[in-house]
Amino acid sequence: MPGKNDVRLQKFMAECGVASRRKCEEIIESGKVKVNGHPAKLGDKVNPKRDIVTVRGKRLNKVDRMYYIALNKPRGYVTTVSDELGRKTVMDLVDVDARIYPVGRLDKDSEGLLILTNDGSFANALTHPKHNYAKVYRVTVRPSVNDEILQRLRTGIEIDGRKTAPCDVSVITEEEGRVVLEFILREGRNRQIRKMCEAVDLEVARLKRISIGPVKLGMLKAGESRRLTDNEVKKLLRSATPNETE
Repeated sequence: MPGKNDVRLQKFMAECGVASRRKCEEIIESGKVKVNGHPAKLGDKVNPKRDIVTVRGKRLNKVDRMYYIALNKPRGYVTTVSDELGRKTVMDLVDVDARIYPVGRLDKDSEGLLILTNDGSFANALTHPKHNYAKVYRVTVRPSVNDEILQRLRTGIEIDGRKTAPCDVSVITEEEGRVVLEFILREGRNRQIRKMCEAVDLEVARLKRISIGPVKLGMLKAGESRRLTDNEVKKLLRSATPNETE
C-alpha cells in the first residue's frame, strides 16, 4: 500500500542523477530498472528510505551535491552520456566526480552552450515543453537571404508535419555567398534550425548556441566548462515553467 513518503520511480531516479525525468521514463520502459529485485514498470512508486532501486544492476542513492555546469561544446562531439558507435561524447570534456548528464542537446555538427547537471528536478524544469526562456544561436548560412526568406523563418515553417513557433531572426553580417543570422528560439525541436533553413534552400555552414535564458557562453573556449553561479541557476528556474509536483 502506498505510503506518504512514496514518490514516482522516475522522479527518484532523476533525483539520483540518472537522467532527466522524461529520459528516466524511457529507461524504465526499456526494462533496465528493478525495484527490490523485481522488474519495474512505468507508474511504480518507491519509498527512498526503504526500497532498493537498481539501474542496469547498480543501486541508486540520493545525490548529496548538485552540479550545474556550462560547457562550450565543440563540433564533432555527440550530446549523450555514452555512444554505442564509439564516437566522442560531451562527457569526455567534463571532469566531475558525479554522474552528470546533458540538459537538452546540440547535434554532432553544432557547437556552443550546453548545460549539464545531476539535478533531475532542474533538468525536468528546463526541458518542460512549456518553458519560455529564449535560446540564442549564431548561424552561418549560404548563399544569401532576402526579406521573404527572413519572414518565412520568423513566422514559422512546417517541419516534420508541424509548424514551428514564431521566432526572431535577424541578419548580423552579410557578404557575397555568406550570411550570419541570429536566431532566438523559445522551443527546442530536433535539428530545428537546420530543418528550417533547409526548407528555404539555405545551407547551414556553422551553428553555434550562444545563450540559454540568462546563461551566456561569453568567452568560454571550445571544449572548456565552468560552474553556473547560484544566481544563474535561480534565474533559469524562474524563467522556466515550474515542474509539476508529485
